[in-house]
Amino acid sequence: MITRRRLLAATAGAVLAPTPLIRGACAEPVGSWPSRFVRLIVPFPPGGGTDSVGRIISAKLTEIWGQQMVIENRGGAGSNLGSEAGAHSDPDGYTILFAALPIAINQFIYPKLNFDVNADFAPITLLCTFPNVLVVANSSPAKSVAELIAYAKANPGTVTFGSSGIGTSPHLSGELFKRMAGIEATHVPYRGAGPAINDLLPGRLTMMFNTAGSLMPYVKGGQVRGLGTSAAKRFFAAPELPTIAEAGLPGFDVTSWYALFAPIKTPPEIVRKMNADTVTALRDPVVRERFANLGLEIVGSTPDELKSFVQAESAKWGPVIKASGIKAD
Repeated sequence: MITRRRLLAATAGAVLAPTPLIRGACAEPVGSWPSRFVRLIVPFPPGGGTDSVGRIISAKLTEIWGQQMVIENRGGAGSNLGSEAGAHSDPDGYTILFAALPIAINQFIYPKLNFDVNADFAPITLLCTFPNVLVVANSSPAKSVAELIAYAKANPGTVTFGSSGIGTSPHLSGELFKRMAGIEATHVPYRGAGPAINDLLPGRLTMMFNTAGSLMPYVKGGQVRGLGTSAAKRFFAAPELPTIAEAGLPGFDVTSWYALFAPIKTPPEIVRKMNADTVTALRDPVVRERFANLGLEIVGSTPDELKSFVQAESAKWGPVIKASGIKAD
């Protein structure tokens, strides 16, 4: 902003350093951003694990920015409602989307979307990753991943696996497990992990995948049997549990994740500041502890790294979804 003093100085021959401006709808000096509240769209219902992570990071960014970060929960349609709202928001630096795997794969599941992850979003940072856990009921004869695969091959048409919904990371973990193991297993989708766990406990389901944060309390409490974790390396919160790749299915590697995106035309200076401040927030000891308690491994990537990561996720899961015939209801 050019003040009267600056104008007089300039006309007197003084050389002024230019004030960097945000290019776009915001049109304010980059140094003054944010000058009001920032909206964080969470495309999932309030109260779940995803919502909790969004609130942890928003609280720290509120502290860093000195402006409130306001959570707006827009659940529905496999996170598409919230993602669409984020894609079509003003690119003025005051809207951020909190996203997960669906933003990279829903293009293969839903016949028509009103947004494109590559064309409509500017990546900010990959916040964290976390594994899924493969569990069976305590009554199951399978004591390991190898034994589960052998059981499924010996009992074709009888094996079922539950998940928290169609197209979720646990669902895709099960589909990839089937393909790589060469077994038959019928997917049983539920509205959330809780109902699926309730059917697994008495053995009405053969197996299920879900996030480590939701299943590890059951594993450690002896209520279900954990056979393995889905990521390439062992889960830091349960190093005694082997990876699925170690336990009988070499090459199996699935991670769930959370990331931040802005509308595509958000000024790049602001995207860089969003990235830098979020990475700073992720280094905070309190934030790190709270993430660890939820079973989340902090990443804090650059925007370019997140862009490449999402493209790799789309390339990985597209063929699996197509081969499995997964479509939204």
